[in-house]
Amino acid sequence: MMRVLGIETSCDETAVAIVDDQGRILAQRVLSQLKDHIPYGGVVPEIAARAHLDHLDGFVQECLDEACDGSWQSIDAIAATAGPGLIGGVMVGLMTAKALCLGLNKPLIAVNHLEAHALTARLTDKISFPYLLLLVSGAHCQILIVKGVGHYQLLGQTMDDAIGEAFDKVGRMMGLGYPGGPALEKLLPLATDSEFAQTIHLPQPLLGRKNCDFSFSGLKTAVRQIIGDRVLNEAEKATLSLRFHEVIAACLTDRLKNALALPETKNCTHLVVAGGVAANRYLGHHLQHFCAARGLTCIMPPLSLCTDNAVMIAWAGIEYMRQPDFQGADLDIAARPRWPLASLNSGEKHA
Repeated sequence: MMRVLGIETSCDETAVAIVDDQGRILAQRVLSQLKDHIPYGGVVPEIAARAHLDHLDGFVQECLDEACDGSWQSIDAIAATAGPGLIGGVMVGLMTAKALCLGLNKPLIAVNHLEAHALTARLTDKISFPYLLLLVSGAHCQILIVKGVGHYQLLGQTMDDAIGEAFDKVGRMMGLGYPGGPALEKLLPLATDSEFAQTIHLPQPLLGRKNCDFSFSGLKTAVRQIIGDRVLNEAEKATLSLRFHEVIAACLTDRLKNALALPETKNCTHLVVAGGVAANRYLGHHLQHFCAARGLTCIMPPLSLCTDNAVMIAWAGIEYMRQPDFQGADLDIAARPRWPLASLNSGEKHA
């Protein structure tokens, strides 16, 4: 039986977990730094990196005590996010993993954070390759085919803003603070069919285009123009939030419809929705309905595994250890602020 300790520090969650090759989560710790960043309206990289330094070592020891009675002997490898992400935070986690691997003579698995999201459905639902992936987060919006571990085909991506970024900025326009996405979704039950609702006309970006790309910058601008100088009351905010959600859902399903029309996706029977925005239940409901109408199985991880976590990092480590040519990463591997998923197809040695 294999056991991997995972470390995730790519943004504002400090996370450690131990997972085995049966998919059992033996221990995990996650610390959200949300309260530290709220006053600034977004994540401050320096604050995030310092918080990782303050808590990471303790979380590693706590997980080891819980899962292995404090012994490193039953840990087979250490996996850590090596990118993409805020470079200071990524360096904290990766350097910690390197030090542990060097001192304990354990293999290092340098994990692409996006790939960890992509592979989570194989932990939770045991699905087989290939499958279609909608990756939606604060920094990414992509459609890919997951063909295997380290093998991805990019079909489309955002041409400007990420979907989570669009939610956060629209939330800020409405005075909802940070993060905007959860606050906008929380308002939805309060939406009304009021006179204000009849004045809301939001464009659907790239409607009718035959590709699988996304664009959200024009949609944000349209929201800004609707708000103008007025101060919205709670019902008006809720109504505008509903219209914004409706357009986002239409954008996602329109692009996915184009993806499913491609010959490359004919063998994909599952759509996996991964990343922090997968926690949005409104969008999840529409994606489930979209898939059901087309005979696809829609898989969304549980909420705890949608946002950044170390379980997915450890599981990605398990996936790589199962590969016949697994050797582990070199200890001089560098942290990366950017690391496109499709670049893994080159066979670059990273795990």
